Amino acid sequence: MTWRLVDSPKTAGPAAPSASIGVLLNRPVSPTIANLPLENQAGRTLTLRTFEGRIVMIVPFLTSCQEECPITTGALLAMRQSIATDGLANKVVVAEVTVDPGRDSPARMAAFAKLTGSSWPLLTGSGPTLARLWKYFGIYYERVPEGSPPGIDWETHKPYTYDVDHSDGFVLLDASQHQRFIAGGMVQIAGIPARLQGLLDAEGRSNMKDPGGGAWTVPDGLNAIGWLLDRPVPEH
Repeated sequence: MTWRLVDSPKTAGPAAPSASIGVLLNRPVSPTIANLPLENQAGRTLTLRTFEGRIVMIVPFLTSCQEECPITTGALLAMRQSIATDGLANKVVVAEVTVDPGRDSPARMAAFAKLTGSSWPLLTGSGPTLARLWKYFGIYYERVPEGSPPGIDWETHKPYTYDVDHSDGFVLLDASQHQRFIAGGMVQIAGIPARLQGLLDAEGRSNMKDPGGGAWTVPDGLNAIGWLLDRPVPEH
């Protein structure tokens, strides 16, 4: 009997992210944006160009958020576990970038990382730098009055004096530094660690129960990453 090798059929990679949670696109990130100076929680200066060669998920947030960001950080913790379990930590970068340069210094970012277990880059920068970055990616943010009664700062234990409204979701760059997807809704997740739940106010707890239309999930985020990697990234 003569044996003949037969090629196995190619397994299709994950589908592109659904239009129900965001917008597909394919544009190279302008060098003027890719080279903007940012600082991580260790005080090290870096740029988006630092991450070239890896998939980058850029997430807007602020450490003083009480409505949505702690929920998003909880989702990123779950995603990080899946990425690490699949041995993809050297191919994928998650980076939370602040919309509150007035308060989010590298030192505060480091304290937030310790509090929440966030081991990915937490990036800040000057007001003008962040304004240019977020305008380019279509992320809205605006300083607004703090609620009444004001929330209590988890670090200083003093009342907050202002809040920042901002877009939710994430921006996804491929390894060639092309913007490929932007998700615009809040994240939907069944539960987050108690240390993050403790940062939520009444509105935040309501958002946990009902994030509204256009919400994305941890599997959605992992699927978007897998789409660019051309391989599934299952939730663990």
